Amino acid sequence: LLQVINVIVDKQQRKNIMNKEILKIAQTVLRLETLETQNSDSLDFQEHAVWMIKEALEQAYKKGQESARKGV
Repeated sequence: LLQVINVIVDKQQRKNIMNKEILKIAQTVLRLETLETQNSDSLDFQEHAVWMIKEALEQAYKKGQESARKGV
């Protein structure tokens, strides 16, 4: 049972780390304050240049590669 609990906690910790990294990329590259729903069209729907979206995806991909190398 303890082993199952540790696996669940570990998954949640990894998800929290992933969400923080995704938010950091969204804030720095896409200049978004939050990734939470704001219930406002002007806040929830924004335009971005394709090169900005490409940069955000590339950074996320690199973070995933780094995590895989570290075994996280």
